Amino acid sequence: MSKQPPKAMPNGAPSRKPPMDLKALGRLVKLLFTYYPVLIPLIIVCILFSAGAAAIPDIFIQKVIAIVAKYQPTMDLAGATAELVPQILFLVGAYAISLVAVVVQAQLSAIVTQGFLYKMRKDMFARMQRLPVRYFDTHKHGDIMSTYTNDIDTIRQLVSQSLPTAIRTLSVVVFVLCVMLYYSVWMTLVILAGVLVMSVVSKKIGGGSAKYFMRQQQSMGKTEGYVQEMMNGQKVVKVFSHEGKSAREFKAINEELFDDAYKAHAYANTLGPIIMNIGNILYVIVAVAGGLFLTLGAPNLSISGLAFEISIIVPFLNMTKQFTGNINQLSQQINSVVMALAGANRVFDLIDQQPETDDGYVTLVNVEVDEEGNIVETDKRSNIWAWKHPHQDGTLTYTLVRGDVRLVDVDFGYREDKTVLHGVSVYAEPGQKVAFVGATGAGKTTITNLINRFYDIADGKIRYDGININKIKKDDLRRSLGIVLQDTNLFSGSVMDNIRYGRLDATDQECIEASILVGADDFITRLPNGYDTLLSNNGANLSQGQRQLIAIARAAVADPPVMILDEATSSIDTHTEAIVQRGMDKLMEGRTVFVIAHRLSTVKNSDVIMVLEKGRIIERGSHDDLIEKKGKYYQLYTGAFELE
Repeated sequence: MSKQPPKAMPNGAPSRKPPMDLKALGRLVKLLFTYYPVLIPLIIVCILFSAGAAAIPDIFIQKVIAIVAKYQPTMDLAGATAELVPQILFLVGAYAISLVAVVVQAQLSAIVTQGFLYKMRKDMFARMQRLPVRYFDTHKHGDIMSTYTNDIDTIRQLVSQSLPTAIRTLSVVVFVLCVMLYYSVWMTLVILAGVLVMSVVSKKIGGGSAKYFMRQQQSMGKTEGYVQEMMNGQKVVKVFSHEGKSAREFKAINEELFDDAYKAHAYANTLGPIIMNIGNILYVIVAVAGGLFLTLGAPNLSISGLAFEISIIVPFLNMTKQFTGNINQLSQQINSVVMALAGANRVFDLIDQQPETDDGYVTLVNVEVDEEGNIVETDKRSNIWAWKHPHQDGTLTYTLVRGDVRLVDVDFGYREDKTVLHGVSVYAEPGQKVAFVGATGAGKTTITNLINRFYDIADGKIRYDGININKIKKDDLRRSLGIVLQDTNLFSGSVMDNIRYGRLDATDQECIEASILVGADDFITRLPNGYDTLLSNNGANLSQGQRQLIAIARAAVADPPVMILDEATSSIDTHTEAIVQRGMDKLMEGRTVFVIAHRLSTVKNSDVIMVLEKGRIIERGSHDDLIEKKGKYYQLYTGAFELE
């Protein structure tokens, strides 16, 4: 196999510098209003109703005390009752409206939260499907999975809890502040002085927790990435008895997560008690200040013009608790917001990844050839393919797909500073079988990755039936190429579903015929439920050879004009290989085939064999020609020089 592209960072580790991007919060809010332009305003209105109701008891207390003080000297119970009843009815009505608002808000929030997460995951997956292969070669899959789980969950907490709570507490603070200013400016100034101290403490401690909460999200992604990697490679770990090594490496990563999480929660857990005790001290200060103002007969500066009396001091004490309590609750939301920002940054980083570009305009279509030799496009599956090529003058030309693939002086590197292929030229004529041999890292797989445009070349040309592949739409180009990789991937579902994955409109009979062709039908029919046998965990209940046979049948049912076999029989024993080879020979008839193999016995009958070394083709020719030259291929074939 060719050299894989280098990782973007050692071990895929994320940077330890936490990316604090407040734009992510604005972007989330904007998306919420975009997705739910009606429901979000309704939720905010419900929150404001419930927040407003929270300030009413303080007004009620002041009114009750004032009424009692008014009628106490005369002991006029009837008069006091007449004034108290409307106040009580108003309070009950306000609480009833608040209850309805809370219930409606809870129901609407559930709809918005789950719907928003559905749309976010949908956008993430849609973008991920359009990303180039390079992205997955340079990012740990477990870390990507963490974006779908942990990071999305932090956004859920933000949308369903933190944002509504923040809006409500902020609204309560504003409403209570207005009530306090209405009753007494002096007492309000005392409370605001205490709140200023709270704000300074919150900023100091909250800022520390924010930094570590963001690091915690990154460390969690790194931890999950390592766990998935170890799960996938568990057999290798056990074969080499590296359980201890894996445990030590996980311990180091886990300790990093522990350190970040511990510091984050240590800061967060400290903030609450400190703010609460500052609130208690402020309560005492307000009580003392109120007593002094009342004793000294200080003039009451207020909007209401009410005299400074006990009916103002008592509700002020209650408002002090309420005000500081909501300030404390608001400060606690900082941690959730920060975690959500860290998660949102990672989610948006995935969504904002540059998708795979495709400037192609030549498409692959089914055609028929009439009696006069004219090529006519058809919607039916004719098994005759052509390249539909629109031109600038508005005309269309159809070129029959023959499988003529040519690479001319191709240079390529996975990184700009390191070239992997140097001036590679390959000429595969229709129906030819072209084999690539050479040591691991010589560039064999890289060439096939360039043919199907998983990567784009740095210099040179690649032409398919005389058309520059950059002009061919990538989907159409890849539909014309059947690929069997060394690493087999089977999906959850039946054996039939996995074979049909090669062509989704294939009938059951076509899938069975493809299996018979490559020699897979024999073992499939002996499975518990035959073609309906369910596979899971990448076909863990099958042998490696059986999994590979299903992958080959998948390529066969696609019936492409060009086949790429990348170590297609490397995991099959020699007996099974002989069976598969006969089926492969039938499959390859009339097709251009590129074969990569370490077993030189599998490439003997190739029309052209190309020997690669360090990204250059050093020999080419048929098996007999290369043996006669007694060069590198001769050394490889006779065992004088091992591929590995």
